[in-house]
Amino acid sequence: LLAIPVDKVVKLYRRETWDNQVDLSDTSITQPLNVVVWSPCGQYLAAGSVNGSIVVWKVETQECIERMKHEKSYSICGLAWHPRYEQIAYTDTEGNLGLWEDIGDGKKPNDKVASAVTKDYEDLFDGDDDDYLNGDMIEPPSSPNTGANEDHGGDDDLMPTSGHPRRAVIDDDDNSLDIGMIKANSNLLEKEEEDDDDQIGGFPALPTSSTQQPFYDGPRPTPRQKPFQSGSTPVHLMHRFMVWNSVGIIRCYNDEQDNAIDIEFHDTSIHHATHLPNSLNHTMADLSTEAILLACESTEELASKLHCIYFSSWDANKEWTVDMPKDEDIEAICLGQGWAACATSALLVRLFTVGGVQKEIFCLPGPVVAMAGHGEQLMVIYHRGTGFDGDQCLGVQLMELGKKKKQILHGDPLSLTKKSYLVWVGFSAEGTPCYVDSEGIVRMLNRGLGNTWIPVCNTREHCKGKSDHYWVVGIHENPQQLRCIPCKGARFPPTLPRPAVAILSFTLPYCQVTTEKGQMEEQYWRSVVFHNYVDYLSKNGYELDENVKSQPVKEQQELLMKLFALSCKLEREFRCVELADLMTQNVVNLAIKYASRSRRLNLAQRLSEMAVEKASELATALEDEEEEEDFRTHLNAGLGKTGTPPDKEVSSNKKDPLVPSANVLDTMSKYSKKTSSSRAANKQSSPVIKPLIPKPKSKQASAASFFQVRTPGSSEKRVGEREEKARNEPPEVQVTAQDNAENKRPKTGFQMWLEENRANILTDNPDLNEAEVIKEGMSRFRILSSEERMVWTEKAKGGAVTDLTEDKKRKRPTAAEDEGKKNEEHKSEDSNVSKKKKPLDQATNVRLSSFAFKQS
Repeated sequence: LLAIPVDKVVKLYRRETWDNQVDLSDTSITQPLNVVVWSPCGQYLAAGSVNGSIVVWKVETQECIERMKHEKSYSICGLAWHPRYEQIAYTDTEGNLGLWEDIGDGKKPNDKVASAVTKDYEDLFDGDDDDYLNGDMIEPPSSPNTGANEDHGGDDDLMPTSGHPRRAVIDDDDNSLDIGMIKANSNLLEKEEEDDDDQIGGFPALPTSSTQQPFYDGPRPTPRQKPFQSGSTPVHLMHRFMVWNSVGIIRCYNDEQDNAIDIEFHDTSIHHATHLPNSLNHTMADLSTEAILLACESTEELASKLHCIYFSSWDANKEWTVDMPKDEDIEAICLGQGWAACATSALLVRLFTVGGVQKEIFCLPGPVVAMAGHGEQLMVIYHRGTGFDGDQCLGVQLMELGKKKKQILHGDPLSLTKKSYLVWVGFSAEGTPCYVDSEGIVRMLNRGLGNTWIPVCNTREHCKGKSDHYWVVGIHENPQQLRCIPCKGARFPPTLPRPAVAILSFTLPYCQVTTEKGQMEEQYWRSVVFHNYVDYLSKNGYELDENVKSQPVKEQQELLMKLFALSCKLEREFRCVELADLMTQNVVNLAIKYASRSRRLNLAQRLSEMAVEKASELATALEDEEEEEDFRTHLNAGLGKTGTPPDKEVSSNKKDPLVPSANVLDTMSKYSKKTSSSRAANKQSSPVIKPLIPKPKSKQASAASFFQVRTPGSSEKRVGEREEKARNEPPEVQVTAQDNAENKRPKTGFQMWLEENRANILTDNPDLNEAEVIKEGMSRFRILSSEERMVWTEKAKGGAVTDLTEDKKRKRPTAAEDEGKKNEEHKSEDSNVSKKKKPLDQATNVRLSSFAFKQS
């Protein structure tokens, strides 16, 4: 007989004829039955309802012999007869396990009251009658399948058995599946057999908690994610995408008709479409503008192979294959610019050139998950440990494989959404690492904040249904586009018909983006994050259009100015100053005007002070750049004149008693990190340090003569002249004059001004050495007005001829002349200082108030 619960009755059908033999019912059943199970002997049938009622019939007489009501009326979801005793174990939908004893012992069903009921988590054993096991201690891996109970219940055709998969739940049987881990407590059965005489109220005494096997109810380890190729669909599909990226698409067909690979390029000027036989059963692929990379797993006969088709090769041989060592399978592959890489099951990453030359090998700390390449960058994601409670524990290594091989990320933990896994990893078109998890969160590397990860998009926000997803195929930073394929009711698209690519916008998860302030803050920082690649590419020798650099800065400053205006309206002046700190010098001046027109004089005063600080910082930066340029010009001029390398010429300073060696060495230490690596090369071609505007030849020569260093190999006559003039003049002035006389170059206006004002500088700062005196003089000379600087320049041009003759006739001035000269120098210095402070001495409030209250 086949027993089927139908509403409030159990219908019994003859299996041979499908005739309805009889219906079993009872007045105590008020809700639909959902579980039914035969006893091992086949004489009894038990059924459970959704309101906690359990009824037992004797099938032969159709008599209800037992009834029981759940104490808390929880729905019964599982029933199992004991293989030998008249007992039924049951579970409810709240996860509790109960035991019903002494079924069919001759008592009337109305007198029977269940003595075993479910308990809460706090009451594992209930005082004196600690005689049942609380099901909360056991966590089933999946919910019980009641339909399977019904099917198995009639399969034996009333034949008793003790090993049925669905009945012997408490039996120590590997096939016991109703409650996933109940077999771990198999000692209950043994105790029941031993202690039949030691029962309390008809129940066998179960062992106390101290003698029970301990149950682990802590975090469960998460199964490790298998390796995958970004932009691919599952391997078991007959028609699948092996890769879909910004270069093209590779499809694989493996059916009865064909086993082949189709390669299609988005831009047909790169290469034409290709059709390849898949005789080696390749399962992995990657595609770049240079090559196609394929890989297959090993079989009993063949080793795992890496196959590359280098279609950019200029010779006839465009393919090569490499066999992996025995018992080593390729698990992930990727292509970069001029190189290919594969990660294997031996926790190795093997690097190759696109022509097939084996390069470096390095180990991974854990099994690989995915790889990606772009230009000289290689990113590897791997398992760095075991995750728990559904979380993956992944790490990331980011390397640069250029001339200077270095590691950027050293196995840092990869941030994933709670209980998610990795679904895509790659680079943006501009070369920024990105990845996507199964919850649709797109994250990007923020190089501007110490190589941290920042979420830039949530694709789930764009999905219409819960089962819809977006399959990412590419990321662009300029313009800001996330290219993906919408998948309705699936995680990946089918190969046919060809799916359409959609474009999603990026949104950083900032707070209150519905407000005007939050929206502009999100736009500003998104612009900053998405233009970090400009600095990265410029540092790595790439030339970028000036518009690419200037446009984002302009956009960011406009947003800051809008935020500044909004904060002014809200009377948030402190916030205005914070925003002004992010502005450039010119925009700060606009902010000062806006504040003064808004009659916020206190804010304008603070902003003007900030503007002065920014101007001084800018001037210092320009000084540093010019000093670097002068220093490199000096090295180039010295190399061209003496034919000695710059290193040797600088080292010769230590032997010259007239020029302190610290002058040049101090300048070198400031830029040693930038110039030491390329010292032998031309300094002006360095991608890191570039002069703002190339100077004319005359200025370069004068700068070189100003810093010119003489080697000890000069003639005796020249040394004698130096010693004679050293007795009459200060050494610093003498060196400058001597170099000008020897090189027959006219003095510059700055040199003449420095000679006039050297005493003033030394009076104010007596501890300065020569290099510091020159630096201080340069800063003071820049403060002079353009007219005054032009006067000194004309003076240098007019007195160039006489200076050459008068330099050798110069004598020590008398005391009166010296005193008069000092007075003049003090006057000139005072006038210079006053001119320096002229823009700042005038009361800022007066100027701003007159500007603010000016009638329009």
